Amino acid sequence: MSSRKTSKKKGSKKTSVNKDIEKLELKKKEILKTVQDSTKTRILNRMIGDQYYRDNSMADASVNNLVDLQTLFAQRKDRFWQALEERYQYNTSIMRGQNFLLKHVNSKIELVILYADLVGSTKMSMTLPAEQMVTIIRAFSHELSSVIESYNGFVLKYAGDAIISFFPIGFNKILVCDKSVQCGKSMIDTITQGLNPILKNYDYPDLAVKIGIDVGENVIVQYGYDKSSPIDILGYCMNVTAKITSLTGANKVSVGENLYKLLHPRMQPSFIEVINDDKDWKYINRESGDLYKFYTMR
Repeated sequence: MSSRKTSKKKGSKKTSVNKDIEKLELKKKEILKTVQDSTKTRILNRMIGDQYYRDNSMADASVNNLVDLQTLFAQRKDRFWQALEERYQYNTSIMRGQNFLLKHVNSKIELVILYADLVGSTKMSMTLPAEQMVTIIRAFSHELSSVIESYNGFVLKYAGDAIISFFPIGFNKILVCDKSVQCGKSMIDTITQGLNPILKNYDYPDLAVKIGIDVGENVIVQYGYDKSSPIDILGYCMNVTAKITSLTGANKVSVGENLYKLLHPRMQPSFIEVINDDKDWKYINRESGDLYKFYTMR
């Protein structure tokens, strides 16, 4: 009798364990389904959001759908007023971009590269007092950097009177390319509508910016072995974007062929192909073997 009772107890324990396992399996399936449904919802929302952005990106109020420019303009004007009155000190840092790149050191990643170059800075440096020139460069760098960050971009570095920035491709390559162009246009608006009206009150010359953008694969390199060593981006895309920027007109945005092809069809007509007669232009489209094309804002 005792052996039968023991076997029954063992059998009941096995049944109980099996039931617990079944419950865990059911729970796991429920959790997995919830995660899958959540993922599908996020993807669907992203697609809907992208479509909403695309449908509105060509409208007059397109940028305001992404960034409240009126609020940003008000903040920038206030900062710039105070800077010119020597009551505000700009504090611009590249640490955010360096921290992002630290995760990708010694690897190749695809990025949208954006160069923003201040026009006429050499002439200003010869005519303006040093303190005024420094204030203008700091304001230019800080305010355009804040625009870049508003569009989820990162500042790589400041090179004299130029800002070099990048946008990770992330979930949606096409959307990032569209947003980088919108960012470039917002940077121009920041200069023409935000800073220049204030400069006029101080008899300063108007500022202008030229912007070049392209997308491609880049190598992330760190100059040293400790984490505090500078991190840089190297690659064909960087060189092409720098050259495109140098050939761009004042307060214009130019884009490389690779990025142009990814722009929304409604955005492409706002650009025109540049007939390039620069003898130094030797960049090649790797797919076709032809000279690499670029396009500038009409």
